Amino acid sequence: MNGYFSALPGEGLLHIAGPDTLTFLQGQTTCDTRKLSATQALPGAYCTAQGRMVCDFLLVQLDAEHVALRMRRDILDTAAATLGKFIVFSKAKIDIARDDWRAFGCWGEDAPGVLSDVVGSEPGSEDYAAASAPGIVAVRAPGAEIAFEVFIDTQNHAELVATLRERLQAGDESQWRALQMRAGVARVEAATSGEFIPQLFNYDLTGHVSFNKGCYTGQEIVARLHYRGKPKQRAYLAEVATGETPAPGSKLYTDGLGASTGEIVNSVQVDGKALCLAVATGPGVAGGLLLGEGGPAMTLLQLPYALPE
Repeated sequence: MNGYFSALPGEGLLHIAGPDTLTFLQGQTTCDTRKLSATQALPGAYCTAQGRMVCDFLLVQLDAEHVALRMRRDILDTAAATLGKFIVFSKAKIDIARDDWRAFGCWGEDAPGVLSDVVGSEPGSEDYAAASAPGIVAVRAPGAEIAFEVFIDTQNHAELVATLRERLQAGDESQWRALQMRAGVARVEAATSGEFIPQLFNYDLTGHVSFNKGCYTGQEIVARLHYRGKPKQRAYLAEVATGETPAPGSKLYTDGLGASTGEIVNSVQVDGKALCLAVATGPGVAGGLLLGEGGPAMTLLQLPYALPE
């Protein structure tokens, strides 16, 4: 057996339902909600008017007028409160209290066959392709590893969870997060909410931002940098020899450059080392990144996509 299944308690779902749901999100978020369907989920972000990301998300269609935005659980309240200020003018409602639908990770060589049996079909080969059946939606995750994010109505379809647990080995959320990080997908957490523009997380390279969808909150700032400027920082994948897990927001330094040259945005422990996604400056990366002033050196790892020169 070479397949794994794990609950993802660190992920939360922000539900929005009503006839104006997609129209509302089209005017608020970086993704083009016209492309959402039962067979296609969408990565995206919600920004402030200054272009700073309140949250990132994966937008999933659960029903004809019901979607869920999967995001880190520790920013659910912030995202709901911020979006809630504007949704009052739409025929749609936000709900973060319901706990029927939950997020799971499913990965490994056996995962496609098992999911196909459970769902009735396997998601397409492209990133974020989806397949669904009553009570379950499976979304293909990006990256070199075979992986799927699975959303299940655990209250009405608990048997689906039981079947997946029976047919796949038990994994854990840290393994899932490592897969996501190796795919080069940075995540907004509570410590970094409202701090970064999408390009600093490489979201212009990972499909999180549509540059031809029209206006949305923060669009002017995001588009101006895309067409007229160049990000001074980018997200990098790295590891550091430490048994501790650096907290998001931990500062990085480079010998000879004085001020901080970057910071950790995500991290997880893997085999006695900390695997990290960090936002850093070009000069900082060129000179070598240190975790903290005089701290251990960060070793850069290969991202699955190329960063612009």
